[in-house]
Amino acid sequence: MSEPDSLEETMSDAEVPATGRPVVLRGGTVLTMDDSHTVLTDADVLVVDDRIAAVGASLDVPEGTQEIDARGGIVMPGMIDTHRHMWQTAMRAYGADWTLTQYFVWYYLEHGKIFRPEDIYAGNVTSAWESLEAGVTTTVDWSHGLQSVDHAEAAVDALQAVPGRFVLAYGNIQAGPWEWTADASVRSFLERRQSSASDLLGLQLAFDVTGDPSFPERGAFEVARELDLAVTTHAGVWGATNDDGIRLMHENGFMTPKNIYVHSATLTSDSYQRIAASGGSVSVSTESEQSAGQGYPPTWQVRRYGIPVSLSMDTSVWWSGDLFSAMRTTLGADRSREHLEAHVKGDTVTHTHLRAEHVVDWATRGGARALGRDDLGSLQPGKKADVVLIKNDDSPVSFPLLNPYGHVAFQAQRGDVHTVIVDGRVVKHEHRLVGVDLPAVRSSVEATVDYLRSAMGDEAWAGGMNPDLPHDEEVLDNPYQYTEYKSESTREARGSMFGDPGSEA
Repeated sequence: MSEPDSLEETMSDAEVPATGRPVVLRGGTVLTMDDSHTVLTDADVLVVDDRIAAVGASLDVPEGTQEIDARGGIVMPGMIDTHRHMWQTAMRAYGADWTLTQYFVWYYLEHGKIFRPEDIYAGNVTSAWESLEAGVTTTVDWSHGLQSVDHAEAAVDALQAVPGRFVLAYGNIQAGPWEWTADASVRSFLERRQSSASDLLGLQLAFDVTGDPSFPERGAFEVARELDLAVTTHAGVWGATNDDGIRLMHENGFMTPKNIYVHSATLTSDSYQRIAASGGSVSVSTESEQSAGQGYPPTWQVRRYGIPVSLSMDTSVWWSGDLFSAMRTTLGADRSREHLEAHVKGDTVTHTHLRAEHVVDWATRGGARALGRDDLGSLQPGKKADVVLIKNDDSPVSFPLLNPYGHVAFQAQRGDVHTVIVDGRVVKHEHRLVGVDLPAVRSSVEATVDYLRSAMGDEAWAGGMNPDLPHDEEVLDNPYQYTEYKSESTREARGSMFGDPGSEA
């Protein structure tokens, strides 16, 4: 038997399957998430090296295979979060009562610029462990606090310190994307990271398109094209981005299947059709859209156009970082809108169109599709071994297991995540993270909080939980202070906030 590696030295072989040896999860209900969404009962999943070797009943396994008892539990692919501002996690729940405008004021205008590289590290390392703890095996770090390459290096160092799968989406809200992508040091960082990209750490560009008719973002898109990087962008966000940005991207030839459009909550049919025709996908952050005000969560709209959907949590400065919350709130928002639309017409919905099975797909396969990773998102032989076991023998909520999709979407929570495997390696087992030094993580976050509180002062710190608007209230039209552009369509939209965001312009 091989010896456990350094991350597992504090736990015995009996407690944590040793890295490098095959692992089989025995006797669970398996959500394969294959093309047919096959569900197997009393079935096994065999992991050899970094791959799914077999899925089926009573599997024969190699000698020395370590067994995990999955009876009474659900085995599913690792979940994928396609949009999370991980650097903000050191401020967990600080902005619980913010509107989107207050978020813009705090981060974009006033205090986001005081974050040091070590503060980026603290947020990222905390968020990365939080992902694994909740069964999220792949997370896109929508890292728009990278004011310098030193900040970017700190972000990457944090992600590589945690045994998960991550994508660094490089961004900087303190400068125009055409500016920071043209910076020689940033370009060197991107080229170096792109050339060394691995299964466990990918790279994207993260920036927004304001709708300025001069389309200053062209330079950033050209860099993305030259480096073959996907672009992820906040689209259809009330008071910030709108149809103008989508139209400019499309007319200038920068809408591709790699693009991820985050939120997409206040767009018209024209924009949805452009996204659908170009093969892009939409990342829906329902809790964020419901509470902060980006617009009504758009799944009820994008489903009409056949646009692929993935789920995301946005930021822990407001909400949790688990996709169980994302699944149930997305179902709730979509169904609520479906009922509302019917009631306005005097009709009654007798069968809901969005089912639990669909949001589980979005949380797994949807994320894999958005990232262009057809080796993730399902439990099939040959796929990467990112596996989650949901099982909690100490909870009365764990039984009966009648509808496994419904159980995942409505009944399960992060505390029910028993085992998490990333790239064939067990990183959480029997409800405990493997190899995490939580005191060190806590210490780094506390140092960041102490620094921020000191830099802001006690009065500003307390007031920041409900920040006032600056005297120039035009920030509501344009949170991107690197440009003075204010779109005509945004100003005109003020009087129609409760109109149908999917109706023709």
